[in-house]
Order: sequence, then structure tokens, then C-alpha cells
Amino acid sequence: MTISPEPFFESLFRTAVAAADPQRIIPAFLPERPKGRTIVVGAGKGAAQMAQAFEEAWDGPLEGAVVTRYGYGAPTKRIAVMEAAHPVPDAAGLEGSRHLLRLVGNLTENDLVVALICGGGSALLPSPPPGMALEDEIAVNEALLASGAPISAMNTVRKHLSTIKGGRLAAAAHPARVVSLVVSDIPGDDPALVSSGPTVPNPATRQDALAVVKAYGLRLPAAALRHLHSQAADAPKPDDPRFAGNEVRIVASAARSLEAAAAEAEKQGVKTVILSDAIEGEAREVGRVHAAIAREVALRDRPFQRPVLMLSGGETTVTIRGKGGRGGRNTEFLLSLALAIDGVPGIDAFAADTDGIDGSESNAGAFADYTTTLRLRALGHDPKALLAAHDSWSAFRALGDLFAPGPTGTNVNDLRAVLVR
Repeated sequence: MTISPEPFFESLFRTAVAAADPQRIIPAFLPERPKGRTIVVGAGKGAAQMAQAFEEAWDGPLEGAVVTRYGYGAPTKRIAVMEAAHPVPDAAGLEGSRHLLRLVGNLTENDLVVALICGGGSALLPSPPPGMALEDEIAVNEALLASGAPISAMNTVRKHLSTIKGGRLAAAAHPARVVSLVVSDIPGDDPALVSSGPTVPNPATRQDALAVVKAYGLRLPAAALRHLHSQAADAPKPDDPRFAGNEVRIVASAARSLEAAAAEAEKQGVKTVILSDAIEGEAREVGRVHAAIAREVALRDRPFQRPVLMLSGGETTVTIRGKGGRGGRNTEFLLSLALAIDGVPGIDAFAADTDGIDGSESNAGAFADYTTTLRLRALGHDPKALLAAHDSWSAFRALGDLFAPGPTGTNVNDLRAVLVR
């Protein structure tokens, strides 16, 4: 099998991202024009690109604003683009939340609110309830990010410590009709969990949030714990009459992007299987499982025959123990996989976040193969020690194997690809 892994993997990444490109997908999901005003609100790492695509496709007057990460803006004419911090909230995000709530206030049943929601909005829309300060919400977010909890559990806590999440933005827009266009980065594509569902409620209760706090040993600020123990933390339920008539449309997801990447690989002559679009768990453990399957294929031609490409999506987690190094879930996945395939020839791997950023550095992910750990040791690095220190970014930087496409304008979670030749 003659194929150059890095260009091949890059072509799959570009195809997966294109399948979730707002310019391509938004026009197919436009709601009917209202008798009254059209207000656009939104949040997420691809919210500016969604806003740009929406206003280009919308045939009628509109106004509004979206909040995105610093450096992720896009030129718009009628929808203001506000930038704030991610993954740890800041004061700019707090002002963004307040502005969105102001925009949807005092509307009528003749008005339409279009919510453009994608991954990243949980951090971009801090809005602490009375009794909590922004510093408290920042501390909550930092505790959640270090906990190793899945995104569904994190967002259950977040929505109960907010005045905008958990459907509250849509409730504030009542009696206007709300149509949410959602780019899902959530395993299973529950729209209520994308960015903690500012316009989409779900049944989770504050008792569920307290159970998450206990299960993951979260050390939250006293003000946050007091709020979770009070009825004031209760979020609107899906059957709340304020949500009657609202619509939610999933416009892009990991499943659709994986299917597009698989079709591209098949077009290039590579047999492809999709393992799952909803894989969760510790990144290093998921790496070991993918490596075990790859080894079985490489050594015994089972459960798939070589050559084969295995794709997966979803969102893994990294539980920080002690002082963490530099890296993200995709590079941690790859370093763990590389250790487990050490010396087994013919295995190449790639993992990247489709929003263009893995963790807090500027890369989306990296490339690895069966020589990764050998090359690291030759440079004087201990791959096991780097993995133990959550310093996978440093490992792939030393090798020159980081993948940094820059912001993509969308976010449908991670793309993982393992090629066995």
C-alpha cells in the first residue's frame, strides 16, 4: 500500500471540517421569516462563522450578536461578533452574556430569535447567579476541566450555576419563537449539552449536579455549593410552556463529519471502518484501546483485514493529577497509543480537534506512528515520563509532528484516525 500518511490524514481532516462548514450547511436550515423582528444570538468557537453564513443566507432584516473565542472572529455586517476567553472565562465573556440577554428582552410573539450554538460556549458565556462572582465561576470551570468528568457531567454542573445556560436564554426570549441551529460537539448529539444548552433545556436537576460534584470530588467555591443546595439553582424543565413552539435543528455533528472522512478515504482506495462517533473516557486509556485493535489487525488481520483505516470521534478527557504539563486530549491519546504500538510496523495515527485547537496550545493535534517512541528516546526524552506528566505537546513538538491548521470556524469534536498498512 503506497500512501503518504500525513497528507492522507490532512485530507481526511479537511474533509471532516468541510462537512461541518457553516457556509455550506446553514442555508439548508433557515427558519421561516417572522412577522416581527429577527434577533440572532449565539456562542461557541465557530459562532462567528455561523453568524457570517447566516446573515449571508438570510433574506430579510436582522440584528444580534454572538460570542466567540479570542482570535476566532469573522467579518460580519449586521451581527456583532464579541470575543472572550476560552477555556477559562473572563470579564469579556460576562459582558457578552449580559448583551445576549439584553438582546432577547422585551420581544413579542411575532419576533424570532435564531440561536447559533456550537462547542465552547460554556466557557464563553459566564453568567453567575446572585451570590456568586465571576471569580467563583472561573474556579468552577478550572475544577471541572481538571476533574476528568465527561462533558455531559461538566455541563450538568455548569447549567445550574448560571443565569443563561440550561435553557435560560430561550426562557428570557419568551414569548418570541426560538430556533436553535446547533453544531454538535457532544457524544450522542444531545443539543441541550452543547455549550450547556443556553436555548435548549434538559431534565437534569441540581441533585444530578450535586451527584457529579460528589462523584468527581470537585472542590468548588463555597458560594457555588450554597447555590447548588438552594432552589434558586433549579433550571427550567423541557415541558416549561415558555419553550412551546421552539425548534432545535442539529446542522452538523461528529457522525456526519466521520462519514464524510470515511468516504474520502474510500475514494483514495483505503478500506475504512468507523469505530464510533461517541467515544468518551480518559484519553490515554482510549489510546491504549485503539492501539490494541491496531496491533491485532497488524499482527493477526482481525477484527479487520489490512490495509484498513479506523476512524473514531467523540470527546475524551484528561484528568490532571498534580501539576500538568503542556498538551491536550488528542496529543495525550496519541502518545499513549504510540507507547502501546512501539515497534509494531505499519501503524500510523492521527488525532485532532476539529475546531483547530487541542487544549491550550496552538495545535489541533499531531501525527504518530510505530517509530514515535523510538525517535523520542533518540532525542533524549522519556515518553512514559512525558505521558505521566501530561506533557504530550512537548513530545510531539520535539519530533516536529504537531498539526496546527489554525481555527477552522466549526467544532464537531475530535477526529481520530489509525491506519494499518
